[in-house]
Amino acid sequence: MTRVVISVGGSVLVPSLDAHRLKEWAESLINLTKAGIQIFAVVGGGGEARRYIDACRSIGLDEASSDEIGIQVTRINAALLIGALKEYAYPVVAESYREAKTAAVSGKIVVMGGVTPGQTTDAVAAVLAEEVGASMMINMTAIDGIYTADPNKDASAKKHDILSPQGLIDLIMKEKMCAGSNMVIDLVAAKITERSCIPLVVIDGRCPALMEKALLKGEFAGTIVGDSMIRFPIV
Repeated sequence: MTRVVISVGGSVLVPSLDAHRLKEWAESLINLTKAGIQIFAVVGGGGEARRYIDACRSIGLDEASSDEIGIQVTRINAALLIGALKEYAYPVVAESYREAKTAAVSGKIVVMGGVTPGQTTDAVAAVLAEEVGASMMINMTAIDGIYTADPNKDASAKKHDILSPQGLIDLIMKEKMCAGSNMVIDLVAAKITERSCIPLVVIDGRCPALMEKALLKGEFAGTIVGDSMIRFPIV
């Protein structure tokens, strides 16, 4: 069975509690499961996590402790997604890679949040992809690919259709890591992608149907990070 690890940005899954995309996301993940793809979803904390982290800093907590609070928020978001997936999901949020691998035996969608302070959930997804031997990792974020610069700040930024793992590392090396960092992907995830040789695909997560179109119909619009081309559809 084809295994895919999906990093779901908290800002695209739950932009706010009043305007979430949980039902849309659940529908897309269920459709992929029905098509024969084993899904692992790693959920981020998004804006809610960053607000909690800001509160931690305001009372003088260190970065590692602030990250621990942020991790709890990612797990709350993961629990919400499990609720939306109903019987298609393993009913407990995996809190370690071992727990995720054990849960996968059920054949259901496995959902987890953060694991370790100092790492984003993208890094968690990259490690998980390596652990379970995934065919690819998909990063579903709030932009439609990886750009030469932040497209929200630089109008001249251009999107990469294909990027090597080393090219990705070079792109993000200058970024500062701290609790709640909001980069397209963190350095740890990029380095794990390089060593594992598992392709990374970046797609606009604001429309989860785009993921279905890529994996099931071959209609892809995003960025591929890898030394070899990925062929869509994958099933």
